[in-house]
Amino acid sequence: MQCGHWRHWPSARAATPALRKALAGDLDNIVLKALAKRPEQRYPSVEALALDLQRFREGKPVQARPQSVRYRTRKYLHRHRWALATVLLVTLVLSTALGIVAWQARQAVQEASRAQALQDFVVGLFEHAGESSNGRLDVRQLLEAGARRGTSELARQPAARAELFGVIARLRLGLGDYREALQLLNQQASIIAVLGEDAPPGLRLQSVTDRGRAQRTLGQPRLCIDAMRRLAPLAQRVQQQLPLQVAEFYSQLGRCRRDAGQAASARRLFERALALRGEPLNDGVGASENMADLAGLDNDAGDTAKALRGTRAALAKLRASAGPRQPFAVDLLRTQCALERSAGAVDMAARDCRAALALALSLHGAAYPTAIDARRQLAAILVDQGHLGEAEAAYRDTRAWLVARVGPTHASVAKDDNSLGIIAWERGDTAAALRWLDQSIAIRRAGVGGSSPLDLSGVLFNKAMVLHDSGDDASARPLLAETLQLRAAALRADHPLVGDTQRLLGEVDAGLGDRARARGELRSAVDLTRNGYGYAHPHTRRAELSLAAFDAATGDATALHRLDQLAQLPAADSELRKVAWLATGDAAAVRCHGARQAQALSSFETLDRQVREAQPEGGVIARRLAAMHAACAAG
Repeated sequence: MQCGHWRHWPSARAATPALRKALAGDLDNIVLKALAKRPEQRYPSVEALALDLQRFREGKPVQARPQSVRYRTRKYLHRHRWALATVLLVTLVLSTALGIVAWQARQAVQEASRAQALQDFVVGLFEHAGESSNGRLDVRQLLEAGARRGTSELARQPAARAELFGVIARLRLGLGDYREALQLLNQQASIIAVLGEDAPPGLRLQSVTDRGRAQRTLGQPRLCIDAMRRLAPLAQRVQQQLPLQVAEFYSQLGRCRRDAGQAASARRLFERALALRGEPLNDGVGASENMADLAGLDNDAGDTAKALRGTRAALAKLRASAGPRQPFAVDLLRTQCALERSAGAVDMAARDCRAALALALSLHGAAYPTAIDARRQLAAILVDQGHLGEAEAAYRDTRAWLVARVGPTHASVAKDDNSLGIIAWERGDTAAALRWLDQSIAIRRAGVGGSSPLDLSGVLFNKAMVLHDSGDDASARPLLAETLQLRAAALRADHPLVGDTQRLLGEVDAGLGDRARARGELRSAVDLTRNGYGYAHPHTRRAELSLAAFDAATGDATALHRLDQLAQLPAADSELRKVAWLATGDAAAVRCHGARQAQALSSFETLDRQVREAQPEGGVIARRLAAMHAACAAG
């Protein structure tokens, strides 16, 4: 046979690696068979050779090679590789889907079994409670009995027992029994640790989230972070299957990080939780909580206006998705109240605080934590408005409630101690005021219960204010220097809170006789508060008043006109009205030393009546104006 056409193929030396690979195997065997020395080993005809070459081109087994099962299978798989790859991909997808469905089915069976065991247990618990309590149920006794019976009756169902402890702990948290809740959650964590990977992911996430909430409430944000971050990989793996539990997990971890001063990581967690609460979950209540979390970070950064906008948006979201009688609305109304008070809108703040308290009482009753917190906040407004007796009674009640639940050295107790110190100062009891404030400072310095440097700076400022009012400027000054340092470090050097500090520091330095330094501080206070709060804010007006009063005392001819302008501030706003009263008194004191003493005395008499009508219980302003009036009358 003629095989001369092979001479046109490139030599093995000249062939590329890709071509050499293509020529190897089947084609090598075809050539060898065509060139075999023995006739019986060659192709019987040119047609047979052409047929084998055609089979090679089509990827079929060639006759030049032994027809083993392995060889024929490999050729089949290569020839149908695209179709087989498609079939394999479809099979893999179906297998994965069936695996997920089977996993979810197993989880559903486990959940149903656990839920049924828990349901049977709770029903039995109430039945036995009704038999032994003459129809009267004590909720805490019922929960204690539930924990005891759960330990014995669900001993062989650890997952159900862990679930029960979690439910009781959440009820305890709602009642304000934070220590008892944490004890149950620690027991639950021990059960889950024994279960290991057999514990359902939802139960593991819920458990660590609840425990983080209890630890944070008790002032242990670092412990919360340490426990929760170990489950962060699990949360990421199951966030598509368990979006609600994972969103709650991220939210609680973010709150603990916020309390620990880790604002950037807290913001990322809140944003991640907010994204999970969207489609298809549509969790409007949870979304409003995360919007409020983000607004809280804005407030921490000193942006009160942005924080107030975010809080109002969160409240609107909550009402639109769940109606007006949602428990979380109490927290949002309280936050609005605090932000409005910080912005100088005290009357608006009082309205929102009263709405928060009314809603809390109607939903939960007077002894519930949200009602206690709302009452504390309203009490702060009552101090601003001069209702000292009502405010003091509220603070003493709430302080006792807190001490019983979180101990006497918690940051929340320090907050009430600070408020009781201000009330004592307003009443004129300087010694009691300093005792309360020192107690608050000691707790703040210890950092118990999530206290921050800004919290400490606020109490230091208040103590300096009391000392300055009592004439002890030498003791007040180092407190204000520390306050200034803390606020500038936590916020920024041009923050309006720094301006508030500069204002009091200027008054103290003026009292110490350092007039040059005092005027510089007062000038800086006016600039910082104007830039930070705005021209119309009560704190800005207060700084302007301090500067005008200082200038008037040093003989500045324009100062009296500035005092008269401040005396015309609108009486509708309670905080601006206080500035107007003080400005009227300072202007009258200037006039008292000239030919217009009679006019000054008349101004003081009118002012005394106005203040008594507005603040019948007296206060710092009333005492200050009375002292100025007496000095003018003594002539």
